[in-house]
Amino acid sequence: MRWPRQLMSLLFVLTLLAGPPIVLLSLIGAPLQGWPTAAQAQEWVQNPLTEQTLTAALTIAAWLVWLLLAYTVTIRVLARLSATVSWLRRMPLPTPLQATAGGIAGAAVLGVSSHAITAPPPPPTQPATAGALDEAGKPTPPVGDVLADAGISVAGGWLPREAAEQVSAAAALVWLRRRRSYRPRPPGPPSREDTDLAPMPPTVVAVQAALADSTPPPTEPGGASAGSSMFDRPSDGGAFPRDGVGLTGLGAQDAARGLLVTSLLAGHHHPAVSVVVTRPVLAGLLGPTAETLARRLPGLAVIEKIGQAAGFFPGDHPGRGLGGRDPAQQDTQEGTGPPGPTLIVGEASATDNAETLASLAITSAAVAVLGRWPSGQTWQVDPSGRTHHQDSSESAGPRMCVLTQVTATDLLTVIAHPDPAPPEPDTSGPSRNPALAGRSPQWEATAQDHPVRSGNDKRRLHLRVLGQPTLLLDGHPVEIRRTAALQVLVFLAAHPDGADTRQLTDAIWPGLPRRSLTGRLYTTLSDLRTTIRSTAGVTFIEHSDDRYRLDPTAVTVDLWHFHHTVRDATTTVATDATTWKAVIDAYPGDLAARRTWPWLDPIREATRRHVIDAHAALASASPDAREALAWLQAGIRIDPYNADLHTRAVTALIALGDHDAAEHLRKDYARRLAAAGILPTNTALTTATLRDQPAIPTR
Repeated sequence: MRWPRQLMSLLFVLTLLAGPPIVLLSLIGAPLQGWPTAAQAQEWVQNPLTEQTLTAALTIAAWLVWLLLAYTVTIRVLARLSATVSWLRRMPLPTPLQATAGGIAGAAVLGVSSHAITAPPPPPTQPATAGALDEAGKPTPPVGDVLADAGISVAGGWLPREAAEQVSAAAALVWLRRRRSYRPRPPGPPSREDTDLAPMPPTVVAVQAALADSTPPPTEPGGASAGSSMFDRPSDGGAFPRDGVGLTGLGAQDAARGLLVTSLLAGHHHPAVSVVVTRPVLAGLLGPTAETLARRLPGLAVIEKIGQAAGFFPGDHPGRGLGGRDPAQQDTQEGTGPPGPTLIVGEASATDNAETLASLAITSAAVAVLGRWPSGQTWQVDPSGRTHHQDSSESAGPRMCVLTQVTATDLLTVIAHPDPAPPEPDTSGPSRNPALAGRSPQWEATAQDHPVRSGNDKRRLHLRVLGQPTLLLDGHPVEIRRTAALQVLVFLAAHPDGADTRQLTDAIWPGLPRRSLTGRLYTTLSDLRTTIRSTAGVTFIEHSDDRYRLDPTAVTVDLWHFHHTVRDATTTVATDATTWKAVIDAYPGDLAARRTWPWLDPIREATRRHVIDAHAALASASPDAREALAWLQAGIRIDPYNADLHTRAVTALIALGDHDAAEHLRKDYARRLAAAGILPTNTALTTATLRDQPAIPTR
């Protein structure tokens, strides 16, 4: 408990404030007993180092030290009071309708008896974020700082909401592409560390968590953000002036990175170049990794000189607009099609090529100059992205996306082309993921450490995390009041070896300062333990050496049973179809289905791949072609995005002579990928004869 420590701290501060004055007044007296007389001053000049003068000097020093201490305490108290007042002002008050509904609900609660075991609530239409309730059980803001001007603050920058949504969508596409590209491998141990199971960068995870349960704020006048979309025409009231803008101030570099990232995000679905940047500027923005990252970024063109940029813009340059027509006539003769790419250059290059740059600005989405721009406006950007017109008395400009070098690199990772495919994993043992080197695959439970439930198991509590996560007591669901508490249960189920405070807070509340989350975690765990203890009379969350873990002797977990089944299937000397059917039967659904917690993705995908391997193994081992096709179709229902399963199924249908069904499956798969925003692989479903498709051996 923290209140005894807080009380002792208060008593100590009061003692420091009251003790010295009491001692000084009782021993020496008041600090000022009148001004010295002329005789006393003359005596002090003639003989300054007397016992009386030394005592007076020490007394004055003691009073000065006390005054400094009192000033410091006063400032801290005033700052705390100011923060409390600000929090009270921001605290949302219930509307009259909400207050009426709350009163009716309170009367209903007081009028009926409550039960600890309740029917499960209906599944939410939208996934709830971690920490939906604070320490007092009240709603809290979503993870991340969602600001009034439609933006989200992350560690190392600020993003417009549109850009944040594009980051989240791009991260989801990364996992879909990984699912599409995965090829079922020969059965092996349940511990897998595939190279493509590395989690998203921390900044991307923080953005995903911030958007998980937030709604777009209403658009406010003057709330437009610069660089949120590359298709906002500057000449049509967009954020950037038609003739370009110079960026100066402490936030100029961060704003240029933000413009680079938001433009690439907005255009990464389009084949055309969306950003043109000079090589020196790119090196200054992205640092040592600029060259390597630039080769993997679609839509990015790196030039040495501004004159090379003309090839990426429509029209003839310099001096003319689209199709060589005069720029003044261009707007009336051309449609309102998308503009050209965003152009980012340095001050020296812009000054030496002012005419060329002005010509390119006509058909660009935006032109930004790092430094003063004599031929156009110059904005001074502060570290938060706020802009001010440097050469005029106009009101402040739009807020720009600002990103540090590390944050920008993290966000660009989700749209960069993947590194060259690694060699096929060694099928004689588990593959190793360099990104996870040095860490144990904690989501893989061992059979001996976590026994599965048997027919005479007396444990009453069962945690179901495959499918909709639910805690069951004697088969009845237990209501978990806090969403964060449910997330803690699923996280500990996926990490049977336990997790410390840092791992839990980083997973459940990513992107927020850890020092502000420890108390929230303790409150969440305390509420969870109280709920379980009052319901079942026991608690199964152990805590020792700052590690939390589920007690396997008090609760059974379906995920542990699943991995036990996988281990049995892969370690049995003579593996047959029965063992792999047991794996499939132990998988009722995806891990924490319909939950969008970012930390889930690698573990969820690793678990799904075990089931895909089982379906592929059964299909390869089946002597009957139609039975093999049925296993492949069942695997497709588990993962409808996997190209390898679709290729095998198309091949099986053609072998059975059902060409219409094969063509229907191929087109349906192509439509599904197109709807998700991805394309089939070059080798998948492009030919009707795939006789060289490798089969998965059985043991």
